Amino acid sequence: MHRFFVPQPYGETMTITGVDARHIYTVLRMQTGTKVQIVSDDGVSAVAEIAEANENAVTVRCLEVIAESHEPAVRITLAQGLAKGEKMDFIIQKAVELGVSEIVPMAMEHSVVRLEGDKAAKKVERWQKIAEAAAKQSKRDIVPKVQPVQTVTQMLANNLCECKLIAYECEDKLGLKTALQRQTELRELLLIIGPEGGIAESELQQALAAGALGVSLGKRILRAETAALVAAAAIFYETGDLGG
Repeated sequence: MHRFFVPQPYGETMTITGVDARHIYTVLRMQTGTKVQIVSDDGVSAVAEIAEANENAVTVRCLEVIAESHEPAVRITLAQGLAKGEKMDFIIQKAVELGVSEIVPMAMEHSVVRLEGDKAAKKVERWQKIAEAAAKQSKRDIVPKVQPVQTVTQMLANNLCECKLIAYECEDKLGLKTALQRQTELRELLLIIGPEGGIAESELQQALAAGALGVSLGKRILRAETAALVAAAAIFYETGDLGG
């Protein structure tokens, strides 16, 4: 059953507009009476049926609220150093599928990619569309927010998570699993991953000064796009959300 995010508070009757309406009407060719899943902007998921449709607007009548949540118990904010080419697209898509709640692209000292102004804004717009498509496909109850491109300083100033972890290739004392086991009543977590060139010493020290723990992801050096997904998957597994 197809799932659509509707930017309205939940109601018995709701209207899907824009790209999703055109997709329903012209591509999927759904007819009156066809059942879909909708998610309102106040987080209510429901089964609904199409009452009326055209290429500009699709009106649905909600039949049943879906009580089961598809969201993880731990809310992960992924602060990801900018990766080149399509790697960033891949990271965002898969992180959303895994259950990450928010993504902060970071312009770091060793980032190969440089994004500023309109170019950065257009990239973020593209990444948000990728996040929405991945959220639909994976039956998420939210569309994770892709924040504007930030520096490490800006990201740390804007984040209030008590638990902050930074994956650092030179860390050889504290592993990710041990760091997670030290946490009690973990509800929110900031996960910092560097770009292809790695995390600069000054950026590491900034994160540590802000209360982050440097953690190892194992004995092998992982690519930027691998590290983000391995770390997120390990966190969800350790906290009982992935295959628990």
